[in-house]
Amino acid sequence: MTKIDKMTQWMYLFIEKVADNKNILNDLDTAIGDGDHGSNMNRGVSAIKEKLAESNYDNPADLFKDVGMTLVSKVGGASGPLYGSAFINMAKVAKESDNFTEIFNAGLEGIQKRGKADVGEKTMVDVWSPATEAIQSGELTVPLLQDALEKTKDIKATKGRASYLGDRSIGHLDPGAQSSVYLFEALLKAGVLDE
Repeated sequence: MTKIDKMTQWMYLFIEKVADNKNILNDLDTAIGDGDHGSNMNRGVSAIKEKLAESNYDNPADLFKDVGMTLVSKVGGASGPLYGSAFINMAKVAKESDNFTEIFNAGLEGIQKRGKADVGEKTMVDVWSPATEAIQSGELTVPLLQDALEKTKDIKATKGRASYLGDRSIGHLDPGAQSSVYLFEALLKAGVLDE
């Protein structure tokens, strides 16, 4: 399987994970947000699925760009612009480099810039940051992702809709962190990092 085949497979696996877990994401978001993260993400990945079906990619940069643009245009709420920024940034770096650390660092930077969020603020950054570090060290695993996700439970939200709850946001998982876990689990399953 070529690298671009694996990348495309990664997207299909992510689409499947979001579709299968749409209600879980909505439930997590109901506790600390608008309750629509799953529905919004599912709308976005359905549009990506259509885009993939009609496209034939020969490089990751074009794939990432299409994924990013689709998410920005189709996903409501904060998650569309955040995921979209990640993939659009990743596309820019993927044009010049096939180094996964550089590519995912660019994705993380895109999220942080757009969301003005840092680690420890109960956002998807709390999964993207350790995941990106683990990609660099070659140690990305499902347990590491789950651990990063679990840690969002104890954080008081200071960004987004959840921040309105203050201390009441403690004890809940962040829905964006959960969907990010699905993204990185799909990455592992597709074998993208197996070089």
